[in-house]
Amino acid sequence: MRRVSSSDIVITPDDRPGGVHRPRRDVTGMRGSEPKPAKPKRKLPRVRIRFTALQKLIAGGVLTTALLVAVGVLWHQGTPQRIVRETGQSILRLTADAGFRIEEITVSGRSRTPADQILAALGVRHGDPILGVNLAVVKDRLEAIPSVRVAAVERRLPGAVHLAIVERQPVALWQQGKNFTLVDRDGHQIPGDIQGFEDLPLVVGDGAPAHAAELMTMLASEPKLASRVKAAVRVGSRRWNLKFDDAERGLEVRLPESDAEAAWHRLAELDRERSLTSRRIAMIDLRLPDRLVLKPEHEQTAERQ
Repeated sequence: MRRVSSSDIVITPDDRPGGVHRPRRDVTGMRGSEPKPAKPKRKLPRVRIRFTALQKLIAGGVLTTALLVAVGVLWHQGTPQRIVRETGQSILRLTADAGFRIEEITVSGRSRTPADQILAALGVRHGDPILGVNLAVVKDRLEAIPSVRVAAVERRLPGAVHLAIVERQPVALWQQGKNFTLVDRDGHQIPGDIQGFEDLPLVVGDGAPAHAAELMTMLASEPKLASRVKAAVRVGSRRWNLKFDDAERGLEVRLPESDAEAAWHRLAELDRERSLTSRRIAMIDLRLPDRLVLKPEHEQTAERQ
């Protein structure tokens, strides 16, 4: 009989003293001849929360409100505006460093408007970023100057700004006591020195500048007669009295409250036919459409004495 050698003994972990006895696996890997059925895995319960449409609406409203409140707080603190402003300023500085800066400012059409008022309306200086000039704002500022009627602003890259203005043209002098103010055709008052415009017709009385445009239009329809009008007095804010040849002692023509233009044409026709305004007459009253009232000079002289 062959002796058993140590190589013929196979000791498994189950054969060691104190080991736990486990059934051997056969060549197919199954435990024993009858394997035990595997225990089913235990599934944890899943909790599902179902929201109603109203609850979803409320939740969405709460989130939206919270977001708006947060944005409002930031906006009130000026954070977004500050970021946008600082970013814009940084970009403008970069453009100026790149050569897009104001090197030249030109103005055309200026005659009476003070240069300091124009520069104040422009609001920029040499060396400022030219892309930072707000053309619409500058235009509005220029047209707010009393002597400027219309303005245009042009940016000429890389470094020139051109201002073109049309000044108001005085057509009359508004007299208030001892003070005189230039008035244009639209009735706008033009403050400043009246030097060079002393020979313009005078308009006197409350509301005279506001009605100067319609008066000048009416007078211009008869230019030969209009050239002799030296003053126009607004009476009761309703009608005009005209002074011919001399603002104080000249012929006075009283126009009606309504249809003054027809009366003005009537006077021009009488003057062409009869040289009415060249006679020794102190006053012509045209307020009545069916008659003409005249006052001779001697009666006017007697009244003054």
